[in-house]
Amino acid sequence: MSAAASLPKTTSWALARLICGQMCLHGAMAGSRMAAPLLALQLGYGALSVGSLLALFSLMQVFLAIPSGRYADRHGLKRPVGLALLFAVTGALLAAIWPRFEVLCLSAMCLGGATGAASIALQRHVGRAAHDATELKRVFSWLAIGPAVSNFFGPVMAGLLIDHAGVWLGGSAADTNGFRAAFMCMGLLPLLTWLWIRQTEELPPVVHPAGVPKPEVWHLLRDPGMRRLLLVNWVLSSCWDVHTFVVPVLGHERAFSASVIGAILGSFAIAAACVRLAMPMLAAHLREWVVVTCAMLVTSLLFGIYPLMHSPLSMGICSVFLGLALGSVQPMIMSTLHQITPHALHGQALGLRLMSINLSSVLMPLLFGTAGMVVGVSVVFWTVGAVVALGSRAAWHLRPQAAGMP
Repeated sequence: MSAAASLPKTTSWALARLICGQMCLHGAMAGSRMAAPLLALQLGYGALSVGSLLALFSLMQVFLAIPSGRYADRHGLKRPVGLALLFAVTGALLAAIWPRFEVLCLSAMCLGGATGAASIALQRHVGRAAHDATELKRVFSWLAIGPAVSNFFGPVMAGLLIDHAGVWLGGSAADTNGFRAAFMCMGLLPLLTWLWIRQTEELPPVVHPAGVPKPEVWHLLRDPGMRRLLLVNWVLSSCWDVHTFVVPVLGHERAFSASVIGAILGSFAIAAACVRLAMPMLAAHLREWVVVTCAMLVTSLLFGIYPLMHSPLSMGICSVFLGLALGSVQPMIMSTLHQITPHALHGQALGLRLMSINLSSVLMPLLFGTAGMVVGVSVVFWTVGAVVALGSRAAWHLRPQAAGMP
């Protein structure tokens, strides 16, 4: 029997709708994130401009994460998601109508901010609907599959339209009409998100006792368990960034073709998705702090040996094991966060987590690039591996006795 089948029937179908809705919106962002820099390069803009454009997808989520979480805490699921979808559709359609660099920047901010805001509302709803720790791990494992799938189909769909839509319309491959068609398609995907989630039943609001000051998200940082969780989450998020950044550099140094480098990165993504497919069936036997600690130790070991692998096959094997380790982490982090956070602050706590992740995604590639030029990319791998190993102690202290969980 599958993990989904072990849930009540209505819960399984409701969760499936939310996952499909998340995939449509995240796919629109992922496809636009691939198409926008390609169009910017075709328009004659350089690497610095393209890098700044890509940073805007993450930068807006940094600024909007806490306000989005607060809004979700007040209004539940549908209103925050509906507002986010409006901005996502607007951003993608603006890029389709006016394919200019300035508009692409505005589109990136709209799509990035909308995806982050909607994901907070979805994660908050799913976490509140779970009845116990085992179900938290199960539902977040299923929910984590959505971005993994959409990171594949969004760019593929956009790429096919860029290459072929212009030809269908009487032009050439990768002409302006191809990019217009790609952005138009990305603008339609969020509408499918609304079709998936509009029938979702809202959960009762959290009632705050009269006369008691409302808790603030920044008060959570006084809790040692929350500080440890955010530290561990930030360290592991940096591992995703360093792998995405360093593998193409290593591959280029070793004269690998683009398809080989893509296959190495693709094996990482497939492994991460596979482990998340398996985790719901094992949820009852998993302990969050054990999984995260083991993942950090394995990641540290793999980062130590990765630069020593010189063939595509050996790097691909390392990539698979790294994907298995890092792919197992997010459901455990999300489950722990919901257990140590007051119900009234779930959305804002999710926003705090998202803010730290996206701030890392903006700053870490710049740091890795500078360090790589000075000391070499192998040293970057080894340094991050050492930091992950040291951080595993904080992950171990996330166990209930230390974190204050029931």
